[in-house]
Amino acid sequence: MNSSLKIFVVDDNAIMRLGLSQAINHEDDLELVGAAATGEEGIGRLADLAPDIVILDYHMPGMDGITCARRILAGQPSIRIILLSVFDSEEDIWKATQAGVSGYLTKKAGEIEDVIAAVHEVASGGTYFPATIAAKLRERRQQAELTPRELEVLKLLANGFSNKDIVDALGISLATVKLHITNLREKLGAVDRTQAVVTAYKKGILRLED
Repeated sequence: MNSSLKIFVVDDNAIMRLGLSQAINHEDDLELVGAAATGEEGIGRLADLAPDIVILDYHMPGMDGITCARRILAGQPSIRIILLSVFDSEEDIWKATQAGVSGYLTKKAGEIEDVIAAVHEVASGGTYFPATIAAKLRERRQQAELTPRELEVLKLLANGFSNKDIVDALGISLATVKLHITNLREKLGAVDRTQAVVTAYKKGILRLED
């Protein structure tokens, strides 16, 4: 009876898929059951492959890793997911844990062995968040959530909007705009609106494309 853990890899980077596949195939207790280049392809193949663990890329064209993780776990909650990302911002890590992943690692040269260690850890029922990731997660948990409206105001601030511009853009009063900015400063630990924007980029709440 084959007791190997079944592993499925979803990553749009062909070199990363190859590296992970080779590392998995070198482990006697692991079995690579397949690999996919997109979240859509991965979800489409999961039912037939029935993996124990999915190693999932965070940032992919089309469906991103967070959406993919949620859809996988909604349909097959017993699957354990390890997310790989080039980013390690507090917000990225937080979103991943909220989606239900069991591990989070950054993509860095020479760290495929860490992915294998993560596989063994989550397979035993544990989680795998390296010390730097865990520290950022703890810090994010202490931060109050931004409301959807506060996030809208924050994005406008980042794009150079004045208070009056925000009033016109959102159709709210000047007093309400000022209240949102005060709340943003408090939640982000910023002394002014500029620092609030800088902090939001640092934490991953905002990205350059916003």
